Amino acid sequence: MEIGDIVVRKSYKKDITFKIIDIKQEEGREIYTLKGVNVRIIADSPYEDLEEVSVATMTKKEEVFTSKVNDSIKKILDDRKFRGGDKGKHLNKKSKIEKMYRTNKNIKTKELYFGRPGKILHIDGDSEYLDTCLKVYKQLQLDVVGEKVLEKEQPDKILSLVKLYKPDIVVITGHDAVLKETENYTDINNYRNSKYFVKTVGVLRDYERNYDDLIIFAGACQSCYEAILDAGANYASSPGRVLIHCLDPVFLCEKIAYTNISNIVSIEDALENTITGIKGIGGLQTRGKYREGFPKSEYV
Repeated sequence: MEIGDIVVRKSYKKDITFKIIDIKQEEGREIYTLKGVNVRIIADSPYEDLEEVSVATMTKKEEVFTSKVNDSIKKILDDRKFRGGDKGKHLNKKSKIEKMYRTNKNIKTKELYFGRPGKILHIDGDSEYLDTCLKVYKQLQLDVVGEKVLEKEQPDKILSLVKLYKPDIVVITGHDAVLKETENYTDINNYRNSKYFVKTVGVLRDYERNYDDLIIFAGACQSCYEAILDAGANYASSPGRVLIHCLDPVFLCEKIAYTNISNIVSIEDALENTITGIKGIGGLQTRGKYREGFPKSEYV
C-alpha cells in the first residue's frame, strides 16, 4: 500500500473509506495516516488493520450518506421559492406591488424582486474537502469564498481573511478527532485540532461580538463542541463526538444564508438538511442573512 490508496479498517467493520496520506515508522512497524473520504477525520492505523479497496467503493454507511446528500440538495432547491419569510405575507405584499405597477405602464411587472443571500467565507484545513464543498455551494447558488488554511495556522490568519472578504458567515473546519484512550471529553487537550478551532473562534468573536452580525460555524469530526460554543461560535461540532460529513457545514450555511433577516432560525430548522443531524452539529438561535430587494433593475 502507498500514499493515495483507498482503504478500509477491518477493526471498525470497514465502516468508512479512507485515503492514505502518510506512512511513518513507529517502534519498528509501519503506521499509516488516513483521511476520511467523506467524513472529516484523520486516523492512524497499522498495515495489518487495512484492506485496500477501489476508488469507486462505498461502504453501506457512505451509500446512506450519498443518498442523504442528494435528497438534501433536491429538497433545498425545491424549497428555495418559499424562503425569505412567511409565504402568505410575501404573496400578499407581491399582489399589492403588482397592483402599483399596473398603474404605471412604463414599468414591467415581471421579476420585481431580487435578493441577496449571506456571503460565506469557508476556511478549510483540507484542500480536497474544500473543493468538494465549493462545488455544492455553487450548486446551491451561494455566494462563497474558500481558502485552504491548515488548522494550526487558522488562529493567526482568520482575521485578515475576514477583513479582506467581509463575509456574513464564516466556516472554520478541517480535520479533528478524539485522541486514543480519552476518558475526559471536555478537556480540549484530548483532541487533535479542537484547540485551534477554539482559538480561531475567539479571535473572530473579539473582532465582532454580535452573534447576528458575524455568524460562525467551527469544528470537524468529533470536535470539542462545548469549548467551541463557549469561545463564541453560533454553531459547532460535534455534540455526540461523531464523525460529521464533509458537506454538513454547507447545508447548515445554506439555511442561514437564505433565511430572511427578519426571521430567527431555530436550531431544528438550521440542522434540517445536514447529514449527521443533532449528533453531528448543534448551536444557538441565529438570525437569517437573506435580504430581499425591490425593484429589480431592468438593466441587469
